[in-house]
Amino acid sequence: MYIRKKYLEKLKEKMWNGMVKIITGIRRCGKSVLLFNIFHDYLIDEGVPEENIIKIKLDERTNMSYRNPNVLCDYVKDLLEGKKEKFYIFIDEIQLIEPAKVEGISSKIGINEVLNELNGYDNLDVYVTGSNSKMLSSDIATEFRGRGDVIRVHPLSFAEFYEAFNGQKQNAWNQYSLFGGMPYILNLKKDEEKSEYLKRLLDKVYISDIIERNKLKKDALVLGEILDIVASSVGSLTSPSKLSNAYKSKTGQSISTNTIFQYLDYFVDAFLISKSKRFEINGKGYINSPAKFYFEDIGLRNARLDFKEQDITHIMESIIYNELIIRGFNVDVGVIEHFYTNSEGKKERTYLEIDFLCNKGFNKIYIQSAYAIPTTEKREQEVRGFLKIKDSYQKIVVVRDNIIPWKDEHGILYVGIERFLLDDSFTN
Repeated sequence: MYIRKKYLEKLKEKMWNGMVKIITGIRRCGKSVLLFNIFHDYLIDEGVPEENIIKIKLDERTNMSYRNPNVLCDYVKDLLEGKKEKFYIFIDEIQLIEPAKVEGISSKIGINEVLNELNGYDNLDVYVTGSNSKMLSSDIATEFRGRGDVIRVHPLSFAEFYEAFNGQKQNAWNQYSLFGGMPYILNLKKDEEKSEYLKRLLDKVYISDIIERNKLKKDALVLGEILDIVASSVGSLTSPSKLSNAYKSKTGQSISTNTIFQYLDYFVDAFLISKSKRFEINGKGYINSPAKFYFEDIGLRNARLDFKEQDITHIMESIIYNELIIRGFNVDVGVIEHFYTNSEGKKERTYLEIDFLCNKGFNKIYIQSAYAIPTTEKREQEVRGFLKIKDSYQKIVVVRDNIIPWKDEHGILYVGIERFLLDDSFTN
């Protein structure tokens, strides 16, 4: 079992802070192991009695009755009745709670009411996991008003993945860029096993969940085709209209942009993909469309395409994007208005793109992903957008080669991707 030290520290910091700790993220990324094994073992080592840790996994058959909020709340109330010592409660997959009526009350109660009631016990520290962003994060923002503390868990970062390879950096990169960082991958020895595991996750877990949750059985094939197109366009600017056109070109059938919007929302809701919007840096505003979409795990993206589209440039860009998200940045696509004189002597406008505009608190960083910069001309092309930015925040070009980090005459830092991924000081 790999100890997710970063997430364990977050849980330790938030103990008894008066809030419900909500551990969320894509299914099979290690949320349950983090809570029910890693954090549980930490509590036991700290002297917490086993009987003071209440564990409920709602996806297990024996615990299905607790999906009823009344049954769950009554169960906890009976356990705590007349007791003053401290208790911890772990509830896995809380999005499975089904709204139910309470006698004498017209409206139903659901997740929020359960969490509010549990959080009301002074001697109970509440921890839950969930795999649905809409049923958790958005509800917390509107209902909890500061009483819910979200901890987003991701698949293994490259630094975490690398620890299992005994210093074999190249081998680690080859495996990570192909199969990604879903934790169970480290338990599999053969590449065929890893490939089949990722394909099974996509079909039997993520896509099945989306279809069941949104009642899309009739549209299952269409949903899969759209996901294929998104997977092929990772790292490229796209929009619902472009996806609709690509779908028609591929299948010969039409699909509305509204349906595309809806399907993209379902993928984001399941944490399968995320959206990076364009932000005009000097104009200080968002441009709604087109945008970029990235898979939560590059291995899942590769598996969706049956490992046939190995565009290392976009794979590398995807890995950098996910790393920045793991490091806590809000990540947009940066664009800068640029005027130039065309061959006819007329002035025209275009946009230069910065791959990643990263913000965290008062820290801002601009990052360009460049597979290789073999010539001065190529380097100038990659940093052209950087030179038009008016502020003095850090600017980084990440390349595939294992180079010694260096800065050019403009103060732009150049670093190899493996070193960038293993050393977060470059973005501190």
